[in-house]
Amino acid sequence: MQTEQATVNGISITYEDKGPRDAPVILLVMGLGGQLTLWPDEFVDALNDRGFRTIRYDNRDVGLSTRFEAAGIPNVKWMIVKSMIGLPVRPAYTLADMAADGIGLLDHLGIARAHIVGVSMGGMISQHIAARYPGRVLSLTSVMSTTGNRRLPRAQKEAMRVLANRPMSGDKEALIAYSVNAARVIGSPGYPSAEDRLQRRVRADFERGWYPQGVARQMAAIVADGDRRPMLKDIKAPTLVIHGEDDPLVPLPGGRDTADNIARARLKTIPGMGHDLPLALVDTLADAIAGHAHAAAVAT
Repeated sequence: MQTEQATVNGISITYEDKGPRDAPVILLVMGLGGQLTLWPDEFVDALNDRGFRTIRYDNRDVGLSTRFEAAGIPNVKWMIVKSMIGLPVRPAYTLADMAADGIGLLDHLGIARAHIVGVSMGGMISQHIAARYPGRVLSLTSVMSTTGNRRLPRAQKEAMRVLANRPMSGDKEALIAYSVNAARVIGSPGYPSAEDRLQRRVRADFERGWYPQGVARQMAAIVADGDRRPMLKDIKAPTLVIHGEDDPLVPLPGGRDTADNIARARLKTIPGMGHDLPLALVDTLADAIAGHAHAAAVAT
């Protein structure tokens, strides 16, 4: 994979730009702690094969993009408590800042408008992009994400436990074993990843840019963001919401709530899908996203 660096909002963002230069653009926004490599190559290739240019990137504070070490490691559990009782939460940066990074990357590349596709936290960031920069968004696809509505069901206990106990340091093999187990816990029960592939992917990501301190600060940004439902009312872009019916980390009601709060949004649920992008669903996901993007382009 050949990646490049862009200076965006005073920081460095690492990205990959793939596909025909004159094709419509899909900006791929990854979730909590996920490097751009967490978008499967097969999925990116499938979008390219369906006539799109794809931009995937490391969010700030993850992978090879700028790290915010000077901000320190937040006490996320305490931040959650403060948020629940109405006290102010001050993260190192916000999801709105991360949305501005995505727009800044499009500016760097000279791209006026793009289809925005985000997963999990990336879906939240994409919601901000669509609400705050409507003139830049051809369509929105929010995948395995949610609204910040506190009344929604929480993650299953095992999924919450594995997320909350992410180690900050330790033996390399133990850290890799943790990451493999975490992927198993939140992954798709109907489409489990092959063990050898999962091991290779986790090891490659560890070597490329393992940085759990940044994950804690990203989590703080999610906590501070609160309920996005009022903001979602402002989204005018054609919107597709995709959600796994067996997601243990962000249960299906989060997807339903997202679709319910965006005008004319369509909801597509997938049986057996959890909180990942399994290879067995690459064509299903690519067909849905490409079809939505093409339809949006015709409508505009």
